[in-house]
Order: sequence, then structure tokens, then C-alpha cells
Amino acid sequence: MSEAGNSGTEKAAAYRVLARKYRPANFSELIGQEPMVRTLTNAFATGRIAQAWMLTGVRGVGKTTTARILARALNYKTATVDQPSVDLAVLGEHCQAIMEGRHVDVIEMDAASHTGIDDIRDIIERVRYAPVSARYKVYIIDEVHMLSTQAFNGLLKTLEEPPPHVKFIFATTEIRKVPITVLSRCQRFDLRRIDAGTLVAHLSSIADKEGIAVDDDALAMIARAAEGSARDSLSILDQAIAHGSGAVSAEAVRAMLGLADRARIVDLFEYVMKGDVAAALAEFRNQYDTGADPAAVLTDLAEFNHLVTRLRFVPTALEDASLSEDERRRGADFAKALSVRVLSRTWQMLLKGIPEVQSSNRPVSAAEMVLIRLAHAADLPTLDEALKSLEGGASVPGEAPRLNGAPASSGPASPGPASPSNGGASAVAQTRMQTANGGAQTMRLVEPEPMPAAFVPAPEPVADAPVPVPVKSLADIVALADAQRDMAFKVLVKRCVRLVRIEPGRIDVSLTDDAPKMLLNDLTAKLRAWTGRSWLVSLSKEEGGQTLAEMESTKRENALLDAKSDPTVAAILARFPGAKIIDVRIPDAPEADAVEAEVPIEPATDEDET
Repeated sequence: MSEAGNSGTEKAAAYRVLARKYRPANFSELIGQEPMVRTLTNAFATGRIAQAWMLTGVRGVGKTTTARILARALNYKTATVDQPSVDLAVLGEHCQAIMEGRHVDVIEMDAASHTGIDDIRDIIERVRYAPVSARYKVYIIDEVHMLSTQAFNGLLKTLEEPPPHVKFIFATTEIRKVPITVLSRCQRFDLRRIDAGTLVAHLSSIADKEGIAVDDDALAMIARAAEGSARDSLSILDQAIAHGSGAVSAEAVRAMLGLADRARIVDLFEYVMKGDVAAALAEFRNQYDTGADPAAVLTDLAEFNHLVTRLRFVPTALEDASLSEDERRRGADFAKALSVRVLSRTWQMLLKGIPEVQSSNRPVSAAEMVLIRLAHAADLPTLDEALKSLEGGASVPGEAPRLNGAPASSGPASPGPASPSNGGASAVAQTRMQTANGGAQTMRLVEPEPMPAAFVPAPEPVADAPVPVPVKSLADIVALADAQRDMAFKVLVKRCVRLVRIEPGRIDVSLTDDAPKMLLNDLTAKLRAWTGRSWLVSLSKEEGGQTLAEMESTKRENALLDAKSDPTVAAILARFPGAKIIDVRIPDAPEADAVEAEVPIEPATDEDET
């Protein structure tokens, strides 16, 4: 009993997680970092070995592992080889101790817990001494960006001119936090995220070595969840093996990670693109009831939306090993059917909706509201379609019957091939193209339905169209505002608008710095309402002329100057010291003649002057 218990304890203690058990020991086992391996191989072959290296990249791509392999290569020594080498097929004299992190001449330091100048001062004092047994004394400083400013400054001189027997290897996930003075003294390697296909092949080989049966879909899910990190993928695989009691299935991984079935995500995407709110909400609830996280569902939906958009421009993306068969086949169909405008709008709405779900105290309800918005937006026109429709006087697409009903048409409906016999085949989706006045086309997924019988409405009497009001200058616009008793708008036009050019139906203007942001929109709307026609009001880069207020001010100043230079006025001002001209009013000629005829002008007397 005791022996059995001890045996079980020893077996449990001997177990190592996959991330440690299958940690690369040489450059040939390091996956996904071929450019760095090629550079180091050439450098070692030519003897151009740097004094310091900076390894950067996301978590789990192999920074610390690469640092240990590099330290092993620097101190490689066998019975036949006694020089630095990247060919580490044969275990060297110092290799095992270096890979286990216990060699006396390879010092690993975590900068997260040794951030001060005192820790760096200790390194500076010890670099003077030669290595005990190895060729080089190697300092591996992990998370080097955590060092303080004083620690970085204290390291600069030693880093620039280290003793010939000392090498530095730095690793960091935050390269932007490392001072440029340190980076300039190091040879930098950016370790890349590992491709999903490479990760799938790596996980499959490890599963074969462990004798574990793993579904291909499960490996694809693990590779996606790892996001390019080899260590994360092995940790998830280790967890999945324990979760499935030695076998890894797609359902087990999906339940463990809280993911939704990729095929069901594609179904949800199809319902949303059709505008079928009821089906979309029912599918979302089913996924939630089976354990899927609401935010994860929307994230997967956004990823599939991105995949469909990418397939429109990069058809070879279907070769990605992390994609399921449903994603390949149906993603290609969606890429042919949906326009980039619709896909871009869906992407933007999902990017905004995912944080709302994550921060909401009712994530399920928040996710359902996001899906409702998406399904509703599938029937809405794009901005250019709406503008073209309004300019042409047509109704805005989307205000007519919904896309899952009969489409609005300007002419009689054509019977076409649709009939009651094939109208019930709702499982096959077709593409409907809606065009606004010959403008851009929006492609959306709708269910095929039987076409209604042709119906031609009786012509209605056409009312007399209003006569367009001519507008040839800013003064005409001000006069219209005055006639409409819109005094506030009149003042804004006079004070803020500079005319560049004007022609029937189009005005190019520039605005003053204090102009309201909505002035151009207001000007467009009011001109349409007041003149009976559509106007295109655009903001020009040209400076334009003076505003009406500036013109009036200039005219008034010129009138004052003319009045001051008039001999009669000058004589009056001289006769009355302190008198000033405060305004100049010039009445219209007919009215002035009438006034002069009715009111005789009498000569001034001395008493009047007094």
C-alpha cells in the first residue's frame, strides 16, 4: 500500500508539462523563427558574433528559449569541437546545465524583480572576472524593459565596451519602453508570431509523440486561441488532454475555451446578413445555452466577417490550416455575394459592440442588442445610396419593404423564373442587387420568395411643380432668409460664408474660423426647402471673396472717408468742434428727390448755429 502510494507520488512528481517537456534545445527545433536562425548561422560561420542581443516579441514565441540556445552555442564544446557553433546536434560539455538554467557562467536575471541600480552595479562589478569553466560569461536579462532609468544608464558604459569574455542577451515584450541608447548597442531580433498552420503541425507531432488522439478541428481551435504563441498552444493542449481524459475532441476544446461552434458562427452570420432577427437571436441563445460566452460569439463573428472580407481580395487565404471546411466553403460563397461596404459596416459595428458586451453587467442582453442592430443595418442603404436617392427625388432604399420581402421597383414586376413551385426553397440563398439611380450597388443575402403578380398603379394627376427660385449670389440667400424670417441663419450667412463660385444647383464656399460646424448642412437643407431644388454645397480650399458683413463694413468705411473728404461736411465739422460722423445714409434716388421736393432747405442763421 505504501509502496504503491510512493510509486504514484514519484510518477506525479516526474510529470512535466508539455511546454517544458518539448522546449526546443537547439536552433533546428525552434519553429517559426527562420530569419533569426539564418542570421545567427551566418554570423557564427564568419566569426561576426555580436557583444549583445535584444530579443523582442509577444509572450510564448521563444525569447527565453532562444537566449538559452544562444548561450549554449556561445559556449559549445565537445571532444571534437571547441568553438562557438550553431550546430548543436551533439550534446556539449556545458549544454545540459545551460538549458536547465544552472550553469555558473550563464546568469539569468528577471528584471521585473531586480529593477534598481544596485542590481546592475553588482553585474558591473562581476563582469571583470573571467568565466569559471565556460568560454563566455553570459548574462540573460528577461523583461529588460522593467529596469529603472538609473539602471539603464548605469549599464550603458559596460554594454558599449564589455570585456571580451562577456556577452549580454536581453529579452522583452515591450520594446518601446527600452531606451534607444540601449537598443543602439544591441543586435536586435524581432521574433515573429508563429503561423497557425505551423502551430497545428507542431501540436499534431507532439500529440503523436504522446500517443494522444486529437481532432483536426480541435488543433485548429487551439492554434487560433494561442494567437501565435507556442507556449500558450502547448498549455491549452495540456489542459485539453486533461479535460478529455487522454483524448482531445473539438467539442471538449470548444466547451473548455467557451467557444462557439464555427459552423454555427457561420449560420449566425448568414442570419444577420439576411436581416432575420428572430433566427439570429434564436441561434445566439442556443450557442449561449451550450456554454458559449457572448463576447466570444461576437468576436468569432467579427473574425469570420474579416475572413469573408479578406477572401474578396486574397483568395489564397482559404489555404489557412486553422480554417474549418465550413469556413472555407461558405466563406468563399459569402465573399462573392456581399459587398465590401456591407462587410466594412458590419466590422465597425462589431468592433463597437464587443466592448459594450464585455463591460456590460448583462452581457447576453447587450449581445442580443448588437445582433439586432446588425440585422437591421443589413437592410439599410449605404450613405452614398441614400444621397443619390435624395438628389434624384426617389425614396430612400430601406424605407420601402424589407429585403426579405418583395423589392421595390420603379416599373412593373417581372415574373421571371420565380414561381410558387420554387418559391418555397428557402434553404438556398440568392443575391439581390439594389441600385439607386444607377449608383453604387449593395449586395445582401435574402431568401428567395415567389414574385407577386404584376401590378401597375393608375397614374395620378401631377401637381404643378413649384417654380425654382433663382439664387445667383450670397445676397439672394440672405434675401431668402429674410423672407422666411430666419434672422439667425441670415446673420450666420452674412458673417461666416465666403463665396468661391456659384452656378445653378451648386455652391462652393469657404467659411470663417468661427463658423458653426453644421452651417454647410443647414445651408443645403434650407436652400432645398426655399428654392424647390437640390443643391450641392461644398467646402472649397480656395479663400473666396469677402463675407457680406465684411463688404458692408468696407462700404461703410469708404462712405465715411468720402463724407470726411467732402468740403461741405468738412466745413460743418470745423464749425462744430468735437462733432463726429457716426453714420452715412444714402437714400434711393426717387425717394430722395421726393423728400427734397417736399421739405425746403432753409439757410442756417447765427442763432441756429449756436
